[in-house]
Amino acid sequence: MKIAFYGSSLLSSYWNGAATYYRGILHALAREGHAITFYEPDAFDRQQHRDIDPPDWARSVVYPATEEGLRAVLAEAGEADIVVKANGVGVFDRELLEGVIANARSDALRVYWDVDAAATLDEMEADAGHPVRHALSDLDLVLTYGGGPPVVEAYRAFGARACVPIYNAVDPATHFPADPDQAFACDLAFLGNRLPDREARVEEFFLKPASVMSDRDFLIGGSGWETKAMPGNVRHLGHVATGDHNAFNSTPLAVLNVARDSMARVGYSPATRVFEAAGAGACLITDAWKGVEQFLEPDREVLVARDGSDVAEILESLTPERARAIGAAACERVRREHSYALRGKQVDRVLREAHATAREMA
Repeated sequence: MKIAFYGSSLLSSYWNGAATYYRGILHALAREGHAITFYEPDAFDRQQHRDIDPPDWARSVVYPATEEGLRAVLAEAGEADIVVKANGVGVFDRELLEGVIANARSDALRVYWDVDAAATLDEMEADAGHPVRHALSDLDLVLTYGGGPPVVEAYRAFGARACVPIYNAVDPATHFPADPDQAFACDLAFLGNRLPDREARVEEFFLKPASVMSDRDFLIGGSGWETKAMPGNVRHLGHVATGDHNAFNSTPLAVLNVARDSMARVGYSPATRVFEAAGAGACLITDAWKGVEQFLEPDREVLVARDGSDVAEILESLTPERARAIGAAACERVRREHSYALRGKQVDRVLREAHATAREMA
């Protein structure tokens, strides 16, 4: 089927943490026989920080972030069997959602793909006029980045006809163990952009242990941290391109995952970096969130910390031998159970079933 996907960016991970998720899922869908067009605005300097060239498995359309550019790409929605509006495009989000619904064929499947479902649901609860809340009656399906039963139940309560979590995963062709790189050598590394609903948790789980472990080396990558006061044993790298992620994850003694506030509260929301770090054989330390054992086994495939003191305690006792064993076990688990190939087959099945239902109702 022809899929028109309106999202933040397929080509750039700059201020766009969903990039590798989109690439993994959509590449897998292309292998299932779908013809995909990805529409992304030329905004936020993302095109100046591309990680990849336009892939051969999807048609890439970069449009001017103007009303004229918006109208041009929305006009193509009527050519697709499935139209998808992802959240967090950053420009014209309301207009894109309304336009996708208005321009889709009557027999097309209309999908909202929420890569920040917990936060979206909080906004919908606080705002009766929220565009997603208003659009649910015209949408056939909601797919989410994660969130498990709590997110499914909340979306159904708001009126979604169907809601299915599609979790992050790993593509072994792009994320795999790499040779160590001294540029990323440290005891604990964290990769993530500076965001208001993440910063306090980064302070607790990363900067707090750094401040009490002055004899250890810490490394932080991601945009926005350059103005943040940090202990002297923390190095800041700035934006880390996806081509460097394997070395970033393979080199340190351990790699930290810190969930955003809403995702930690809801649970069942493993970030992309969980699977990418595991796929690179990293010894992953994650903040505690409900459902972690659904993806990785604590103490064998991942180390779980309740707070910064736990992180410091884990690092203090972590040997290189144990770190390698945990990383190897995690790598084997995600390749076996959490690959994008498996996610692609799941999404293909969900879309085909929902599309058949939509055609019957048209």
